[in-house]
Amino acid sequence: FFALDSLKMLTRQEAIDKFGPEEYVIFGLTLGISILIGAFFAIKSYCNKSIDTKTILLGGGDMGIFPMTLSLVASFMSAITLLGTPAEVYVDGTQYIVLILSYPLVLASTAEWYLPVFWRLKVTTSYEYLEWRFNKAVRFLGALAFTFQMVIYMSIVVFAPALALEQLTGFSSDQSIPIIFSVCVVYTSMGGMKAVMWTDTFQSFMMFASFIAIIVKGNYDAGGSYAVFDKNYKSNRIELFNFDLDMRKRHTVFGLIIGGYFTWLTIYGVNQTQVQRYLSVSKIETAKKAIYWNILGIGSLLGLCAYAGMVMFGFYSEIGCDPLAAKVVDKKDQLFPFFVMEIVGDVPLIPGFFVAGVFSGALSTVSSGLNALSAIVLKDFFHGVFRLQISDRTEALLTLPLSIFFGLVSYGFVYPVKILPGVLEAALSIFGFIGGPILGVFTLGMFIPQANSIGAIVGMLSSMFLTTWMCVGQTVGRYFKYFDTKHKEIYIDGCPKELNVTLPTLKVPDTSASYYLLPIYEVSYIWYGGIATLLCVVVGTIVSFFTTPQDISKLNPNLISPGLRSIFDWIMIPFIKKPWHKYIDSIGSKYIISDKELELMQNQILHTDDENEGDNMDMDMGHKINHAYISNDEKYNLRKTSL
Repeated sequence: FFALDSLKMLTRQEAIDKFGPEEYVIFGLTLGISILIGAFFAIKSYCNKSIDTKTILLGGGDMGIFPMTLSLVASFMSAITLLGTPAEVYVDGTQYIVLILSYPLVLASTAEWYLPVFWRLKVTTSYEYLEWRFNKAVRFLGALAFTFQMVIYMSIVVFAPALALEQLTGFSSDQSIPIIFSVCVVYTSMGGMKAVMWTDTFQSFMMFASFIAIIVKGNYDAGGSYAVFDKNYKSNRIELFNFDLDMRKRHTVFGLIIGGYFTWLTIYGVNQTQVQRYLSVSKIETAKKAIYWNILGIGSLLGLCAYAGMVMFGFYSEIGCDPLAAKVVDKKDQLFPFFVMEIVGDVPLIPGFFVAGVFSGALSTVSSGLNALSAIVLKDFFHGVFRLQISDRTEALLTLPLSIFFGLVSYGFVYPVKILPGVLEAALSIFGFIGGPILGVFTLGMFIPQANSIGAIVGMLSSMFLTTWMCVGQTVGRYFKYFDTKHKEIYIDGCPKELNVTLPTLKVPDTSASYYLLPIYEVSYIWYGGIATLLCVVVGTIVSFFTTPQDISKLNPNLISPGLRSIFDWIMIPFIKKPWHKYIDSIGSKYIISDKELELMQNQILHTDDENEGDNMDMDMGHKINHAYISNDEKYNLRKTSL
């Protein structure tokens, strides 16, 4: 079946020797173009005298659908996806690709339930919502959790391409990681959100182009698609319909669709890096279209990455030697870079484009993170918590030192990341056990009108404690090999004798008294986001009802998701549907703008669904409204139809 009559696995040094000067030129050009894009928008802003926080953090609010769509794809389909997904499929089979089925649900929920709330408030950071809905303490807690999440996530993101470059070139990761952070700091602080989004667009093309070229060549060398599927099928890697209900199973249909839904909703629904992009366009319809186009973008990229893993297994099964077992690579995340040098190492420029593509994925994510963290510090900490009075221009200038600071902090977390089993699982775990509680507190506020600030804080902290405990326990257990992690069949019969390759053995799980705690540690990482979100909502709701629940008649209806009404619109039973609609319509019946909201509105416009109505709303309402409870129709039309 295979096109190559004689296959022989490269040694690590042979792979390094194939990475020539022309590859470094391609790699350098990619970094240079990213910096030039940042410089271009910095000069443009200076010439137009538009150096302000709206330009730096939201791109001026006039970005188009094309850069926004590709930027959304690039932001979180990073080097982790490019390196982690092929390795995942190579080691554990194709079950992971079922995650694609969760994407339409995630993106539809984002566009129809979460985005309208942020759009009506026209926030700069998503955590401003938490102060509108609850109080300053909840806003601070949410922003702090996001800051910690992104700092760790950026560490994982830069570690992945550093591993790739070290595998391909011998260039130490200790040297390449500072380069990534430096480039991101330069073009993010110079050009702001416009530079980030247009650089993401360029980098998206790099990612797709490099991957397609490698897959085409690898597929040809492996004898075509039939041979690839045949080899994977014979080793039981073709697996799509594992309906096991055991949450300890690493990947099942239920885990990937349900758990994957919550994990990715933490990213697309409420994550600051994405919310900034949604608000960088002028119309909500444009933002929704860009979100829906992501179904095609991220679905295509995940499909390409998964097939790359299948091609990689087909290639090495024909050789008869697994690079991990042969210790030619140290970690499974280095498998795909090594495979690239195997099949295209002799083709000029292609390895360089691959490294550039992987680094582009890291650059896009880190730049997005640095921009988002700058927004968090300026808007949530300086303005929101400490109420500092800083001029708009000063805020814009502060993005550079803030980017440098977070780059250095994230760099400090790179070394602990090295002990993690794989970058893909590590990244999704982060979004699960930290992002899950964040999603939970937003969902609590948008979908449970009676929820109060005490319930929000208790719910978020309890869910974060549980899932962090689970994740840390699993990481420690794996490090000491207490868990019997089974992988798919591998081949070693073709490995050179001098390598003395043997099949890996696993430590027998501990059967002492502590073993009774292990099942909770063995819960698959893919469930962390769902567990955290649901626990936060349930605990937050219960605590709220026992600690003076929110009076829904005095609640601003624009803080409630349109999904609260639409969730039950499909129910045709009148005695269920009509009371529910009556309950929804009672929200805000006695609402007036509070002193807290008046303060928040000094620099914000509260938008309704209709763009023109939102822009023309009476901003002098604060001078007209007294402290008596009055109806919406009398003073402030909040349009119940938005619910």
